Amino acid sequence: MLKDHAKKKIEFLIRILLGVIFIYASLHKIENPSQFAKIIYGYGLFPEASINILAITIPYFELFAGLSLVFGIFPKGGAMIINIMLFCFIIAISINLARGYQFDCGCFSLTESSVFESAFMLLLRDIACLCAGVFVLIYNKPRLLTIKEA
Repeated sequence: MLKDHAKKKIEFLIRILLGVIFIYASLHKIENPSQFAKIIYGYGLFPEASINILAITIPYFELFAGLSLVFGIFPKGGAMIINIMLFCFIIAISINLARGYQFDCGCFSLTESSVFESAFMLLLRDIACLCAGVFVLIYNKPRLLTIKEA
C-alpha cells in the first residue's frame, strides 16, 4: 500500500498531467471554432442547431477545468468537469466505433492533414484519462500546491 506522501505526489502529477492535456487540447479549438464545429458535425450525433454552441463552449470548459487542475483552484470541480467531458467523449466515440465510422476526434489538431487515430485507441486513451480523473476527484487528503480546495 502506498504511503500518504506517495499518494499525494501521484495525485499532484496526475492533476498536472490531466490539466496540461486539457489546456493543450483547448487551444486550437478556441483559435478555430468553425473547424472544430465541422469535426463535431462529423460525429453525426448532435442536432445541427447545437453544433456551433458546442464548438464555442467545449474548448472553454476544457481550458478552465485544465487550469483549475494545474493551479489547484477547486481541483475537485475541475476534475468533475473533466470527468463529465471524458464520459461524454467515451460515449460519442463508442457510438461511432459501433457504427464503424472513421472520424477525426478533434482532440489535439484541427488540420485536415492530421492522421486519424483508431477509434479504439481513442476510447482506451479516454478511459485511462477518466480513471485518472476519478482518482483526482475522490482523493480526500490534503493536496500538494493547491490555492483553494472545494
